[in-house]
Amino acid sequence: GQWIERVPAWTKLAWQDHTTNLFNGVFWEPPMDERHRFRHSRPARPENLKIYEAHVGMGSCEPKVATYVEFADEVLPRIKRMGYNAVQLMAIAEHAHYGCFGYHVTSFFAPASRSGTPEELKYMVDTAHGLGIIVLMDLVHAHASSNALDGIAMMDGTDHC
Repeated sequence: GQWIERVPAWTKLAWQDHTTNLFNGVFWEPPMDERHRFRHSRPARPENLKIYEAHVGMGSCEPKVATYVEFADEVLPRIKRMGYNAVQLMAIAEHAHYGCFGYHVTSFFAPASRSGTPEELKYMVDTAHGLGIIVLMDLVHAHASSNALDGIAMMDGTDHC
């Protein structure tokens, strides 16, 4: 066997170190007064579901990665105005390579940190619910990254997922 420094598989947040491009697991347990408190319950199941598929990071008109807060404040109201009652969010789990569109998941319990923190993700979901929009999260568990340092490869000693 060998010792491998890696991001824990159960981490709730992983931030990328832009000097090494590696991800680091972050202990995320904010004080109670800093946690998002949901104000809106999940909307009732509609008779007919009209789903808007979106990628939060690509939800900006500017050439940048959009945040959960920007998506909540700028995109969700447009989705509502267009008559949709559900939004399916792509690439919501942490993934090391942005170009993979979220299909090489590295941290299954952590939201994509390029768009913000877990509390900001909760704000976005709460905002959607306040607008009467159901949130569907597209979690791609079958597409685990083969990365050993920030994915689950070699977690059990084997070199495959």
